[in-house]
Amino acid sequence: MKKIEKTRRQKQTGDASEQQMHKIRHSLSHLLAMAVLEKYPKTKLAIGPVIENGFYYDFDLPAPLSDKDLPALEKRMKDLIKKRISFKKTTITPPQARNLFPISNIYKHELVEELIREKKSLSTYTSGSFEDLCSGPHVANTKEINPDAFKLTHLAGAYWRGSEKNKMLTRVYGVAFETKQELETYLKNQEEAAKRDHRKLGQELDLFHLDEKVGLGLPLWHPKGALLWRIIEDFWYKKHLEGGYDLVRTPHIGSRALWETSGHWNFYSNSMYPPLEAGQTLEEQKHKERVKESELYLLKPMNCPLHIQVYKNRPRSYRELPFRWAECGTVYRFEKKGELSGLTRVRGFTQDDAHIICAKDRVEEELKRVIDFILFIYRSFGFNTKDVAVYLSLRDPKDKEKYAGNDAGWKFTQDILRKVAKDKKLSFKEEVGEAAFYGPKLDFKIKDALGREWQCSTLQFDFNLPERFDMNFVNAQGKQERAYMLHRALFGSYERFIGLLIEHYAGAFPLWLAPVQTIIIPVSQKQEGYANKLQKTLTTYGIRSQLSSDSQTLGKRIREAQLQKIPYILVVGDKEKKAKSVSVRSYKKGDMGTMEVAAFIKKIAQEIEKKK
Repeated sequence: MKKIEKTRRQKQTGDASEQQMHKIRHSLSHLLAMAVLEKYPKTKLAIGPVIENGFYYDFDLPAPLSDKDLPALEKRMKDLIKKRISFKKTTITPPQARNLFPISNIYKHELVEELIREKKSLSTYTSGSFEDLCSGPHVANTKEINPDAFKLTHLAGAYWRGSEKNKMLTRVYGVAFETKQELETYLKNQEEAAKRDHRKLGQELDLFHLDEKVGLGLPLWHPKGALLWRIIEDFWYKKHLEGGYDLVRTPHIGSRALWETSGHWNFYSNSMYPPLEAGQTLEEQKHKERVKESELYLLKPMNCPLHIQVYKNRPRSYRELPFRWAECGTVYRFEKKGELSGLTRVRGFTQDDAHIICAKDRVEEELKRVIDFILFIYRSFGFNTKDVAVYLSLRDPKDKEKYAGNDAGWKFTQDILRKVAKDKKLSFKEEVGEAAFYGPKLDFKIKDALGREWQCSTLQFDFNLPERFDMNFVNAQGKQERAYMLHRALFGSYERFIGLLIEHYAGAFPLWLAPVQTIIIPVSQKQEGYANKLQKTLTTYGIRSQLSSDSQTLGKRIREAQLQKIPYILVVGDKEKKAKSVSVRSYKKGDMGTMEVAAFIKKIAQEIEKKK
């Protein structure tokens, strides 16, 4: 009982601390606005919300602001904190709200009119001489803010309301914590994260790049990056075949009629290719392209409707179920330009997709099988499954128009996902309103070496598509019965997962994943023949190896191999040639001395097998 009470008090304390930090960060965004207005009195304010670890404020500035201005703004904010300014909330009427800001501030007036239309309460917070439209909450007084525990970090451009049709505003970001030590730890982690940035390492390690001539959000994979992909993909295929999955392949495009049947056209058309031009109706698009409706094709944003057509190809019996069909299928989504980010947010990406089609009485078992598979994959790639965060995404019952299906279907699918998560002892959090339009889901997030969460696996329950496509099977009584369908992806997408791996390992992949596992460096031309034979021997044993010529000095070639984070450097001179040995240098352990070739091969073969 005492343990339960202690846990409850800790949770309440944690919640209170989080609420206080929310108030502090929100209040700092107002102090930031005060400091900017002092520097540029003609600034038009937009919005200043709290975000993870900090805050930002968007400004329409009369003159440019640069990163060099941030220390002065930060100092002014600290001066304001020391003045012990109080925050006071005032409820106001629509007329008062309309007169609160200059008519030139279109941003605040747009927000005011939106709140009035939605009949929401209107309020302001006043801090000193500054008053802003805001629902709060804020600290009572700036004495609650530690002036040494926040920092303005950087500037960014941001379209008003996230629309590229609107004006680009200047966004100033800041971070804030309870203590100076927490801030310093965060900044140190951010510095390390910058070193691990997969976009930076992708170029340095010659893995991939993004080219605007090809198109935004469409990565180009270089030989080493493509090989890394293939290593991961081969492992994926092997484990799926061992796990009772069958492979399918489907085209990259499908007729509009298919996406209408699936519901994607109604719920997802703005994110599909080809997108409609601004202000253009579908009829205008068809006329312009001079195509008939039956000939209008779209790039697939999902694989599921195509897998369903495989199922629908012939009548199915309960004796055949369950079907577990897997495909590494490339899909395309029209993501907004401002949301694209390296490999983690792209417009063309490959999902490691699978669909499990089964009878109702088999659903629970199949869900548990998938959860076990997800955790196995995480362990295989070196992640701690104790750190996995799971989110149960549910339908918002107040906004049913957002979702397909009926109440009974949603209740069954949400209840069984909750039960399975509990049975598998997953530490999960429920998120109302985060379900896909076609069903609830479990999202899995893993932590990297810096403790950052990455969205990877997803396990989605779909009772909508079996209904829309009339997916049936003949049951044991000889009658037609509706099939159930589960969607799941283990990596999420290859692009995102490889981006995660690059940052988690800082580009120094474990031996089994490294595109180049060994590099052979002959001291001079006299040892090149031996080096060539050595490379062929390593290749025979399935060890990926490169040969470095002597066009540069030995020291420079060794340094370059280290910069490329190759796990093992094998230096061969006259002594090694004579003894049929290699001088081994490990990227992680340094000089390992001289080893016979057979002993070295045995050593790394064991390391590869154990996936250390």
